[in-house]
Amino acid sequence: MAEGNVRQSRITRKTAETDIVIELDVDGSGRADISTGVGFLDHMLTLFTVHGFFDLRIRAKGDLDVDDHHTVEDVGICLGKALAQALGDRSGICRYGHAYVPMDETLVRVCVDISNRPYLHYLATVPDQKVGTFDTALAKEFMRALAQHAGLTLHIDLLHGENTHHIIEAVFKALARGLSAAASVRTDLQGQLSSKGML
Repeated sequence: MAEGNVRQSRITRKTAETDIVIELDVDGSGRADISTGVGFLDHMLTLFTVHGFFDLRIRAKGDLDVDDHHTVEDVGICLGKALAQALGDRSGICRYGHAYVPMDETLVRVCVDISNRPYLHYLATVPDQKVGTFDTALAKEFMRALAQHAGLTLHIDLLHGENTHHIIEAVFKALARGLSAAASVRTDLQGQLSSKGML
């Protein structure tokens, strides 16, 4: 766990393509202050923050004149690093979490293992290539970057659904709930939850 049991982090990343600052408090109350320049991503990360009971502040500038790809992926990288930093050595956490989230006709399941073994299974095919101006394929790219840099085994499945916006929104909400459960602390647990003694 992060030093002094304060599970907070600050990550910066500056490249030729993006300039990002993220501040995360895992034990927050759902306060979101997010500006990435990608409106749909802002909406999804706000939902993620609120429904995960995190506090999250993001400031991102990217080469949106090219497209949204670099910004979306790099925000995923930074959020993953922020989560890993905030959780420290992962001592005392439940480690596993899952959630089923309905949104109208849509139902999504997300299962999380904060395992330090990055893996993404993503089966949430959407019918549309765009939601507004957002390239819907970037939702998977965001999740891949997040899983890789947070050390998550992450399984995301669309059980049923038709509306593209509903599907992606349910994915982010279910991720929030599953991750919140996995990161929650067990007071009766000493060290990392692993029969090997370490993750």
